[in-house]
Amino acid sequence: MRIGRLIAAGAAGVLAAAGLAAPGQAAPSRAELALRWAPVHYQDVDSTGSHALSGKSDFITRYDFDGNLNGRDNWDNTGKNTAAAAYYSVLETGTHYYLSYFFFHPRDWIDHPFFETEHENDGEGVLEIVEKDGSTYGKLKAAVTVAHSDFFSYAAAGSDWANGSETIDGTLQLKSSPHDSFQHPVTAQERGGHGLKAWPQYDIDGDGIVYYPSATVSESPSGADDRDVRYQLIDVFAGGGLWAQRNNTNLFANLGTFAGDTTGGCGTGTYSCGTNSANAPWGWDDGNDVPARGEIATDPAKLAASYFKVPGSLDRAYSYNPYSGAAAALKAARNLPPTVD
Repeated sequence: MRIGRLIAAGAAGVLAAAGLAAPGQAAPSRAELALRWAPVHYQDVDSTGSHALSGKSDFITRYDFDGNLNGRDNWDNTGKNTAAAAYYSVLETGTHYYLSYFFFHPRDWIDHPFFETEHENDGEGVLEIVEKDGSTYGKLKAAVTVAHSDFFSYAAAGSDWANGSETIDGTLQLKSSPHDSFQHPVTAQERGGHGLKAWPQYDIDGDGIVYYPSATVSESPSGADDRDVRYQLIDVFAGGGLWAQRNNTNLFANLGTFAGDTTGGCGTGTYSCGTNSANAPWGWDDGNDVPARGEIATDPAKLAASYFKVPGSLDRAYSYNPYSGAAAALKAARNLPPTVD
């Protein structure tokens, strides 16, 4: 009996070392999956001009960073709280996990008057697609990032996914975190407008913040150039959270679009200031691609089947998708005028 226990323990240790789940081992929670695959995130920072607020306008933070759920005072309150956070969702089918990460800035800003519009609130992000391959956390296959009103697709290093209806734009790199033992995907955002791509297609040019994911820690950068700041992961579907607030007309102008106005000096000294110009994940849209508005978050298996040629099985039926309860409203929102972020 003791020999049997030793053999079982040894086999479990070999599986763990290989990253494989031991028989009977509980699957990781959605929060654990989100932390495992959360990006190491590079944020370029510009400190010039009054709208930059010494770089704070480029710091990621919560959508309710100022202690309220009013989307129309976020420009005015930028910089009052720069504790870093990002919002995640994990949808699941029989064959894949679909992990979305949403990064929020209170301002999309510029420092010149030439033909660019700034606006209150800014929401960009990334969808990661992880195959269930029998290992504990699965195998990262591909990603699609949101840069304003365009999507960019990437294959993970070593992935066998190929071009589908869209041409793959690059390879998704991995880097280690000093705060855990994992290799994480690497994403990056530009300064000012905060479009998001896989690193190094965007990168830090001078000052910048390197953000590392955490389940519990939310740190503020020490200044415009800080290369180790932890951001806290927050579930989109948490009680009272981002998805629960989707019909709050103080926060959202319509389903998936944040409410924003022109107060607080937005547009002053620049070309103009747009209103209601930032999207939550269920409002993300690349208007000239097959997936409809928001489906990168709400039906990512559809996007994966369109964007990529996928060897093997790609299940389209979800075992976990809280968006499905609002399917009718999300479908109706596809007819809203496009939001130019």
